[in-house]
Amino acid sequence: MDLIRPIIKPYAWGSREALARLQGRSVPSAGPEAELWMGAHPAGPAGLTRDGRATTLHEVVAAAPERELGGECARRFGGRLPFLLKVLAAEQPLSIQVHPDREQARTAFAAQLGAGDGQGTYADDWPKPELLYALTRFEVLAGFRERDEAVAVFDGLGLADVRPVTDVLRAGDGATALTEALRTVLEAGHDDSGRGDSGLVPAVVAACGRRARVPGPYAAAYDAVVRMAGHHPGDPGLVASLLMRHRVLEPGTALFMPAGGLHAYLKGVGVELMAASDNVLRAGLTTKEVNIPELLRVTDPAVRVPVVRPSGVPGSRTRVYACPVEEFALYRTELGGPPEPVVPSSGPRVVLCVDGSALLRGPGGDELPLGPGASCFLSDSDQDVTAQGDGTLFVAGTGTGAGRR
Repeated sequence: MDLIRPIIKPYAWGSREALARLQGRSVPSAGPEAELWMGAHPAGPAGLTRDGRATTLHEVVAAAPERELGGECARRFGGRLPFLLKVLAAEQPLSIQVHPDREQARTAFAAQLGAGDGQGTYADDWPKPELLYALTRFEVLAGFRERDEAVAVFDGLGLADVRPVTDVLRAGDGATALTEALRTVLEAGHDDSGRGDSGLVPAVVAACGRRARVPGPYAAAYDAVVRMAGHHPGDPGLVASLLMRHRVLEPGTALFMPAGGLHAYLKGVGVELMAASDNVLRAGLTTKEVNIPELLRVTDPAVRVPVVRPSGVPGSRTRVYACPVEEFALYRTELGGPPEPVVPSSGPRVVLCVDGSALLRGPGGDELPLGPGASCFLSDSDQDVTAQGDGTLFVAGTGTGAGRR
């Protein structure tokens, strides 16, 4: 059992309070803190101490993948820890984005390296499906609306400027129409310099401001556009957001975002679990690189973003949020009373305590205390660990055999 030192990503959209409060540090922090990384991805490997020496989880796994991951996991995932656990703290909107599937990532990354571009659009050759569990109310844009609903949202603006978008939606069939509407919005939203904004964006934002004050099924989505415009004025992503499903997740709700699903996280704090990738293709609401052609190629308009219903683990108080991917599954345990088995009992795991406290104990009697915001790595050799206390634990494990002890 290794206590790990997470990496904080100071992206501009992060909170100056949420992660500091979670870890018991002074508030506010010196700058925005957006993500807490607890994994082995080379772009931000968590630190730990082994045999008195400071190292990283990436180095530990790379040195002995079968011992750390278990033989089956090491073979299946090429000796890599297949998941990355994060706490995400969004004070401002994240970019509208999409992530590739395995074949798309592998092919594009290989082509990028073959062209001698080591700093291109793709950060690695892995897919990036992800699960978001809301710790607070969490506002998201997740997946496309149905075509008829998207037409109603744009018609509701009462704005002639959006006719090119609604014409595309009405003329096309289903998913194809949504992709072409997104292309139309992103291309029409830029001026001749390619940076935006054309007249479309301010006209839509002004119309959203008027419509947000009128009760109706899309008032919240219109209001979200106005609020996002305060952070990203003139950005074509503001118009594109109206093609997407707007919702607010209540605490305890989990969403699965498959590869190819267009999404943006707007505000909130949550536990995020994903395949160990940093591949992000962006369409707007960002100062980072935007690659519209590649985003349109990777986006799958048919992707739906389901709420993940947890199921019980036999013989345990643990609930598992299983997704249709092999890289990860998320487990949540509310401690209280006698020692509780840490599930899963084997394989690589990252354990995070989000409140209260927990004492982890191995079968040999070794112990590791975890307070709020603390996390640890359990290797495959750390089997049959128990936890006791009054805290809430999240455990990230592989998706193979999810739900079994």
